[in-house]
Amino acid sequence: MAVNVYNTNVTTENLSRHEILAWVNDSLHANFTKIEDLSSGAAYCQFMEILFPGRVKLKKVKFTTRLEHEYIGNFKVLQEAFDRAGVEKVIPVERLIKGRFQDNFEFVQWFKKFFDANFDGHEYDPVGQREGQDLGPNPGGKGPSAKQAIAAPPKQSQISRVAKPAAPKPAAAAPTTMQAPRPVAAPAAAAAPPAHKAVTNNGRANSNNVKAGAGGDSQEIQKLTSQINELRTTIDGLEKERDFYFNKLREIEMVCQGDEFEGNPLQPKVLEILYATEDGFDAPVTEDGAAAVGDEEEY
Repeated sequence: MAVNVYNTNVTTENLSRHEILAWVNDSLHANFTKIEDLSSGAAYCQFMEILFPGRVKLKKVKFTTRLEHEYIGNFKVLQEAFDRAGVEKVIPVERLIKGRFQDNFEFVQWFKKFFDANFDGHEYDPVGQREGQDLGPNPGGKGPSAKQAIAAPPKQSQISRVAKPAAPKPAAAAPTTMQAPRPVAAPAAAAAPPAHKAVTNNGRANSNNVKAGAGGDSQEIQKLTSQINELRTTIDGLEKERDFYFNKLREIEMVCQGDEFEGNPLQPKVLEILYATEDGFDAPVTEDGAAAVGDEEEY
């Protein structure tokens, strides 16, 4: 008979959703990605088969279903297994099959405690018992050895985090003399590296080495072409942003130079900011060799 477990305020601390998913996937060699995916009831049926072999008719369980009426059928199989094992828990089927996170999370938290209280640590082959059927929303996924997972269920998840590459920061606009920005030249296409030939003692090229070198060159070309396309996309975005801010600064300059702004005490300060330079960033020089000034009419 089963050891019954009840949810009370003094029960052990609950696991996080990531830890719960890691436990389910490792134990059943499954591919669940969300707590809501457990609403099919298939995982619980196999867990009960692990705890009480022969009490669950796995052939009746729909492991890959997406239909609500088949979810109900799975939970019916589970409830029958509960009755045979003397489990007093009443399954809230109507709430679980709706796929809401909170309902399914509360139930799987209880089931984890129930499993820990009844599991004796024996080995089990979950994939073989369900005749190779996938379990979870990602068919064909692979995980660690199911026998090892059942023998020692993990206490904490081993979810790895992949850092996302940071988006390129836009270049700060600094049109010091308010001259129109020059277009940025796109990077030239990388020249294909020369093919490598291995010459034999009699002067003939080794065809096998030539083919191997050509294959490596082709991969290198594809890699460089992809990098060039990414750089071009980045440059296009930076040019658009640069032109946007340049036009804003140009409009400010036109207002400062207009008659309606003449004599305004803010005019000198605004123009000083517009034409200010920084170390390493000098004002462009005109054709006659003089530095560009702010009251030029040609840009």
